[in-house]
Amino acid sequence: MTCCAPSAGPRDAAASEVEIKPATLDVSERVGLSGGKFTMGTDDRILPQDGEYPARSARVKPFAIDACAVTNARFARFIEDTGYITEAQRFGWSYVFYNLLKSPSAHEPLPGLEWWRKVDGATWDAPEGPGSDVSDRPDHPVVQVSWNDAVAFADWAGGRLPTEAEWEFAAQGGLAAPKFPWGDREPDDADHQPCNIWQGAFPRQNSMADGYLATAPARSFAPNGYGLFNMVGNTWEWSADRFRVRSLSKAAKALNATAHQSGARVIKGGSYLCHISYCYRYRIAARTSNTPDTTLSHTGFRVAYAPDRATRAA
Repeated sequence: MTCCAPSAGPRDAAASEVEIKPATLDVSERVGLSGGKFTMGTDDRILPQDGEYPARSARVKPFAIDACAVTNARFARFIEDTGYITEAQRFGWSYVFYNLLKSPSAHEPLPGLEWWRKVDGATWDAPEGPGSDVSDRPDHPVVQVSWNDAVAFADWAGGRLPTEAEWEFAAQGGLAAPKFPWGDREPDDADHQPCNIWQGAFPRQNSMADGYLATAPARSFAPNGYGLFNMVGNTWEWSADRFRVRSLSKAAKALNATAHQSGARVIKGGSYLCHISYCYRYRIAARTSNTPDTTLSHTGFRVAYAPDRATRAA
């Protein structure tokens, strides 16, 4: 469990029995990437418990990836086409960040992370619970979707979730091991907001200097060198990989054993709740994890694909 991505913990629900058939037409913009050798991870021990260390050489094969996170409108087409029922819908509840709620005190807080509230009826199409909906934000990234939900969508879209290496390669945008998709200049609370993160004193005061309290449109802010939007900030993004820390320490071995038992998957990119003072995870090398059935109001995904001549090459 981390500061800004709590695990939902044990939740009982029958597995969805909906058969997912591939979409007949998915017109999302995909960017074709040539792949190659690059530097993954970092030698900066900023959050060593997350397994960012060390920097290492990695190679990815050619692939394509969505220019932006999957939006509410696109996810709605998936639901309409398949009748799929998401895990939050089957569980009947999900976690919502407290300042997005009209009456936070009416909802049970998560012990130790009281800014997360358990909200009955919070789902992808009602992200803050009953009374909320996504009709006014069709171009925002879908949230309240689990890893399992994301995999089901990717199957329908004719793709898959990106590996962690593919995600980092894409996020770098052709730069040589940058800290952020735009380079190494740090975002701040005053005059440099190149992504949607927290400005102010987390978790009590958000100045919204970047213009957003929660999610921003999936195509907001400047894209990176590959034309990919919001590779950091806005919403966390699920990856295909199981979570593992590259260390032989006893603590790392215990963490890896727990992650393996829970099936935890790597999530990348940080979210609108990240701030350098508390959750400095809106860096490309940053990573954390969550269980595959967890749904949250700041976690979404984008889809990767086999290389295709029809994609826009970068």
